[in-house]
Amino acid sequence: MKTVSALLLGAFFFASAASAQVVTAPASATSIGYADLADLAFAGQVAAIVTVRDAVRLKDADAAGVAPGFVRFYVEGDVNALIAGKGGIPASISWIADVPMTSANRPPKLKKAKLILLARPVAGKPGVLQLVSKSAQLPWTPDTEQRLRAILSEANGPSAPPVVTGVGHAFHVAGSIPGEGETQIFLKTADNRPVSLNIQRHPGEDPRWTVSLGEIVDDAAAAPQKDTLLWYRLACALPASLPADALADQQPDDAQAAQADYKLVLDGLGPCGRTAPAN
Repeated sequence: MKTVSALLLGAFFFASAASAQVVTAPASATSIGYADLADLAFAGQVAAIVTVRDAVRLKDADAAGVAPGFVRFYVEGDVNALIAGKGGIPASISWIADVPMTSANRPPKLKKAKLILLARPVAGKPGVLQLVSKSAQLPWTPDTEQRLRAILSEANGPSAPPVVTGVGHAFHVAGSIPGEGETQIFLKTADNRPVSLNIQRHPGEDPRWTVSLGEIVDDAAAAPQKDTLLWYRLACALPASLPADALADQQPDDAQAAQADYKLVLDGLGPCGRTAPAN
């Protein structure tokens, strides 16, 4: 391995441009949830499985900003598999990571560790990666790899749901008998593709809500399953209540019913589960 001083010449873009972007591995290999994993997957241009070849602990000025209980390493590793990365990456790469001390208050041993990295290539520095967030270095497990591959595969598939950016217009129509009604909520998306939430209530039946990914409402559609891309697009993007401008043309009773139906959708989706700000 090269000397630390030589390594820093090629690597310390991180200290000057991204000193706040320290990287911490999750407490356990199974601790990262779907939303956090998806956030990392979509923030990075590179997703790779690597084995650490060597790691040098950085100190003094080179470790400025390291949180108490953490230690900074300059790491070199060999790429085992490239999960995503347009144009590819070299077989040998380097990056900087801040990792927690062990329970014995000692620096962890990273050599030979198998990891998953979510990162960006650094312009003009072949083989140097910048991790996308604090949690972008993950312990490798078959489960984490499989879930990451599934997220990226679904996101790049022809039927991938669009990115939801907010609520457009909502309206409620009461039925002809008490307890009957229908609400439609049209969502805003990053690429202007149509997405709508449809809630139907009938006396003596549980209310039913569905999601339509098109101009035509699909009555046969079902609510999205948890830990799927459509669930993530909704659960992690929808506001806590319908905004006032979405109901501006509704009568008070209809607006109240639409809000109740919207809450039904949010309750059905459940919490997003994100533990860190989206990248």
